[in-house]
Amino acid sequence: MLEIVHHNRYNFSPIVDRPDFSWQDGKRLAVYIGVNVEWFAFNEECGATLASPNPTPDVLNYAWRDYGNRVGIWRMLDLFDELELPVVALLNAALCDRAPQIVRAFRLRGDEIVAHGLTNSTQPGQLSRSDEQAMIEKVKELLTEATGTAPKGYLAPLISESVHTPDILDEAGYEYLLDWAHDEQPVWFDTEAKKGTGRILSVPYPQELNDVPHIMGRHREASEFAEMIVSAFDLHQRECATRPVVMGIALHPYLMGQAHRFAHLERALRYIKDRAGAETWFTTTGAINSHFRNL
Repeated sequence: MLEIVHHNRYNFSPIVDRPDFSWQDGKRLAVYIGVNVEWFAFNEECGATLASPNPTPDVLNYAWRDYGNRVGIWRMLDLFDELELPVVALLNAALCDRAPQIVRAFRLRGDEIVAHGLTNSTQPGQLSRSDEQAMIEKVKELLTEATGTAPKGYLAPLISESVHTPDILDEAGYEYLLDWAHDEQPVWFDTEAKKGTGRILSVPYPQELNDVPHIMGRHREASEFAEMIVSAFDLHQRECATRPVVMGIALHPYLMGQAHRFAHLERALRYIKDRAGAETWFTTTGAINSHFRNL
């Protein structure tokens, strides 16, 4: 055996070699929209930047991100309502205190709330194990108090995991995580199981169909991002006859909620909604998790 460091969470498994199954009601393509709603500290440097970061307080970039919570998210929610699309609210728990109207809006829609750390101004993967554990448990407490339901899913701020994160999540009672963009089907992760179940489910989360890497990383714009969504949907529709897949779309209100980008998002979502057939299940990560666990 080669001496190469491995995470030891799952073994290699080609998607073409796995047992076949179907989603709810025999559907084959599970599509979900994940809306990352984030809160940033005024005096920290973490977070996407429209322009080169300034010394703190970085008014330019802070205010640009705050636009997403004050304006962009409401434009997006109107579209989701019109298209009757469920979404997954990936919430920084700080919103429960700082912007409770956003939490309330998702609750009134009946959307699933997923824990997205406390704030995107910290990298939890850089914390000590005890501090990361305390943060994860605090986030669960805040979201449970605000929504009446404990979150089952977790997405790390900045996708910042430590080597202990799946173990901590399992111990804290979470059922699935969204940090790994390594597959198109859910994958079981082994955990230490000190107090947990001994495993936690990884539900696919996109880093390609994700507006931050596309717009902020590649410096491309919304028209191309919309075409990516359309192209992925068309391919998944063809391939899902052979194997069931998950297609996630990750959005941030400070990007796709901007007026000049919104029309492109609307075009892409109308396209996939209009062309969805009997094979397509518009759903949430929580429903994917529940269905897969019951197979």
